[in-house]
Amino acid sequence: MVIVQREKFDTGAEFNRLTEGRTDIGAVVTFTGLVRDFNDGSNVTSLTLEHYPGMTEKELEKIEAAARERWALTECLIIHRFGKMDLGEPIVLVITASAHRGDAFAAAEFLMDWLKTKAPFWKLEANSEGENDWVKERESDHDAAKRWQ
Repeated sequence: MVIVQREKFDTGAEFNRLTEGRTDIGAVVTFTGLVRDFNDGSNVTSLTLEHYPGMTEKELEKIEAAARERWALTECLIIHRFGKMDLGEPIVLVITASAHRGDAFAAAEFLMDWLKTKAPFWKLEANSEGENDWVKERESDHDAAKRWQ
């Protein structure tokens, strides 16, 4: 399942919703990305994510489908926020569930690597000097994603 929303999410509530009453799940891996106060040596005071509605959801659904094709996932959830976010706020949530931990771990790592390189979001960081900078792609993110090709 893919959700793109402006509102904050509750990782614990999403975990409970996904697993409640399920006895076929043996492993759950969660990843929550947060807005931090630094990036590439610069201070950050907030983060704004922009996207194209409709296109973004379709691309995230393709990424989720790729994970489901590679691993035996019982459940998969991607929640990605957009809009302005303050320090410490959640940006992205990935939850993978499977009968065994190996599939859940590998799928979660794959999803995050591909989200970092293939998800159509544009990031604008604000800093304490009042400047806004568009975040450039990192070579290290692309290097991480290459291992899944």
